[in-house]
Amino acid sequence: MGMDEKKGEQLPIGALLALAMTGFICIVTETLPAGLLPEISVGLGISASMAGQMVTVYALGSLLAAIPLTIATQGWRRRTVLLLTIVGFLVFNSVTALSSNYSVTLIARFFAGVSAGLAWSLIAGYARRMVVPQLQGRALAIAMVGTPVALSLGVPLGTWLGGFMGWRMAFGLMSGLTLVLIVWVLVKVPDYPGQSSAQRKSLRDVLFTPGVRSVLGVVFTWMLAHNILYTYVAPFVSEAGLAGDVDLVLLAFGVAALAGIWVTGRLVDRHLRKAVLASLATFAAVAVFFGLFSGSALAIYVGVIIWGLTFGGAATLLQTALADSAGEGADVALSMNVVVWNSAIAGGGLLGGVLLGQYGVSSFPWALLTLLLLSLVIASRARAHGFAQGERQASQRVAGH
Repeated sequence: MGMDEKKGEQLPIGALLALAMTGFICIVTETLPAGLLPEISVGLGISASMAGQMVTVYALGSLLAAIPLTIATQGWRRRTVLLLTIVGFLVFNSVTALSSNYSVTLIARFFAGVSAGLAWSLIAGYARRMVVPQLQGRALAIAMVGTPVALSLGVPLGTWLGGFMGWRMAFGLMSGLTLVLIVWVLVKVPDYPGQSSAQRKSLRDVLFTPGVRSVLGVVFTWMLAHNILYTYVAPFVSEAGLAGDVDLVLLAFGVAALAGIWVTGRLVDRHLRKAVLASLATFAAVAVFFGLFSGSALAIYVGVIIWGLTFGGAATLLQTALADSAGEGADVALSMNVVVWNSAIAGGGLLGGVLLGQYGVSSFPWALLTLLLLSLVIASRARAHGFAQGERQASQRVAGH
């Protein structure tokens, strides 16, 4: 047992990075078509908007599958479930690479999304199980690092590769990465038993656990605000004459998000509540700043960097708060998080589209400000449960027993 305890005191970097790589593959697989729309539409003989549905059906797969699959596999060994999701990516990315039929491609994309929905429900709980409670936040920060890397580097890289070697090869390359990951997981990632039937909680029990709804409320309002701006960043920065530099703007955002994840890893275990409130308040200030200075290129870059810093740690902070609040029901709560998070992505696309069409990009900052103030109210009121005050170790030990 002594050996086990000792192991828990250190961060199992190799195993956590395998989880980060899983997250990276989830995101790049989801967003790859967005950068390759012209090539895919030519390759499959369809319009660009039909090619765009490859992103939509993937998100739909994640939304529909996350909760039922998480509940169905609760009793299974954890590494088996993780490998199942990765094999899903291998199969469905390969089908996407080889298919010349639009319907078959869409079905493959839907099931790739299903794999992602289950993967996202799994990663946070898995990372937390590998370490002692005091290191759970930091472990999750490492396991989440694949997300900003994929968002900042994966998409431009995929777009470049697609242009360089063809869109099918870009998906083929994702399958190749998945094979590497399968070996990595088998060598490095420890296995854990699933939950016994006595430990399992129903969906309703988890939803009504104190704190869970507050955290999910913050997830939805914060991510809705983020996605309005992120989805329509190109028209938004065009006002400042940056239409040709969207990739540079997103790179600045991505690098800042990586820095944000590093800072969050340092803060999450001791100052989770303060970090959440500070991130939301800073993002709200950026929204006001954008509202006043959206015509200036320098202001856009400054704002985007600060926005990236506040966003980088969001997944770590919110999933830690959610898992702490849910205790034994953490995996089920995290599957709800997948649904709420993806709904916010879809909602950001829809709401941003309406705002853009009706009022133009100048309406974005004020819509963001409204959502972020609402988010701040929910977070600041969740003082006892959800975003509890003080260090998180003590409450976590209670939750673990």
